[in-house]
Amino acid sequence: MNNPKGKLYLIPTRLGDNPPLEVLPISIKKIIEHLDYYIVENEKTARRFIKRVSPSKSQPSLKLQVLNKYTTEAERNTYLNACLEGNSIGLISEAGCPAIADPGADIVSLAHQMDITVVPLVGPSSILLALMGSGMNGQSFTFNGYLPIDKSERKAKLKTLERLSSEHNQAQIFIETPYRNMKMLEDLANTLHPNTRICVACDLTLPTEFIKTKTAKDWKHNKEDLHKRPAIFIIQKD
Repeated sequence: MNNPKGKLYLIPTRLGDNPPLEVLPISIKKIIEHLDYYIVENEKTARRFIKRVSPSKSQPSLKLQVLNKYTTEAERNTYLNACLEGNSIGLISEAGCPAIADPGADIVSLAHQMDITVVPLVGPSSILLALMGSGMNGQSFTFNGYLPIDKSERKAKLKTLERLSSEHNQAQIFIETPYRNMKMLEDLANTLHPNTRICVACDLTLPTEFIKTKTAKDWKHNKEDLHKRPAIFIIQKD
């Protein structure tokens, strides 16, 4: 008789270095204590996270496969073999929820193709937390990932997103590399209509958390230091 397939658990992680169980439910700890197979972005940080959540977990028993931009399709296609052998696997992102702005989406897609049960677990998503705290439209929104680096292309993209926001009453969400946050906010304030609302949400769930929504006109007088702080940006033109 064939073994029943294992499940793929999507395990959220912290958004910063705070104690895991301050922002994660106890169910995460229970799942981690029963899993030995994991797919992770970075083995070192994944092991550290697992140890913080479950200090008694045997590190030598862990079987980790790394999923990043260097992982080939052929390698990725073997990552769920343990599930076919009856073992459940945990998918862990570097920060926040797996498969949301994250390479784990390819593994989840593969699991569906292989008829493996996917179990998303509760945890912090910087995108949703920022939207919740922004005061913008939570019923119609788009996540756009990273915007172009080239100044003229970025300006054109911002104007397009602003137009779409106005036409569809839609919040437009995007991210930036932390060391370019200040430049991004400057471009937003100088490119968008003075009355377009801009939300900046950074260090979410951390003691230094900052969430503020103001008009482009008001952000021109910004004094907040966002340099190297993980941030989400949201715009909406009413």
